[in-house]
Amino acid sequence: MHLSYSTIHPSEAREMIRRNEWIKPTSGVSNGFIQANLAVLPKELAFDFLLFCQRNPKPCPIIDVTEAGSGTPALAAPSGDIKTDIPKYRIYRNGEFVEERTDVTDLWDENMVGFLIGCSFTFEEALLTNGVPIRHIEEKCNVPMYKTNMPCVKAGVFEGPMVVSMRPMSEKDAIRAVQVTSRFPSVHGAPVHIGNPSAIGIKDITKPDFGDNVTIKDGEVPVFWACGVTPQAVAMQVKPEIMITHAPGHMFITDLKNEEFAIL
Repeated sequence: MHLSYSTIHPSEAREMIRRNEWIKPTSGVSNGFIQANLAVLPKELAFDFLLFCQRNPKPCPIIDVTEAGSGTPALAAPSGDIKTDIPKYRIYRNGEFVEERTDVTDLWDENMVGFLIGCSFTFEEALLTNGVPIRHIEEKCNVPMYKTNMPCVKAGVFEGPMVVSMRPMSEKDAIRAVQVTSRFPSVHGAPVHIGNPSAIGIKDITKPDFGDNVTIKDGEVPVFWACGVTPQAVAMQVKPEIMITHAPGHMFITDLKNEEFAIL
């Protein structure tokens, strides 16, 4: 492991990922820079998906969109390549998850359009700076994520439930977390729910749909944020012929600084 992976420049981190030297979640890598979720779709579905994201900015805040056929996110990372620079990708065919891999170059063609979507790793750094502990970082695992009964706003062929990520914390820290994350509307912003999981359709908090289960201590409440894994849940419901996403927790690291996306 790179001893100072938290401080390396995003371009160096992407090169490390491209060489398959980092094949694990990217939380804590290149601190201070925006990390992004990925969704790749054929061009004929791209407008509908862009409209879906525009109508659902909490779970799907757009950071950048590539030109059709290009793997280069020109605004987010001009030297990056979304075909190679994510530690693990997931491939969905007709809505079914079929494989996980470290490179999708051979699946690419001139019709592919890539969407980079804001990620909660950005506001996690702000939470830690403000003294709010984050359990999945403490327990060295992936954040737990759940499908909910909260429907996204339909756009074209795209519709489905919102996915949320959960971080348990004390009630005092939960109030602070709302204040801190409200400054980052481009990376999910404030929580969408605090407290009773069943109120948003989560039957068993110990069994996340994505990511890992974490400890919820006595006196803590679960705090839920809209999550960029939502497009994967949508893909399962809409069943496009092919859709490429990041594996949960395995993000694209951009050259954009977190504070550029904060509201002062």
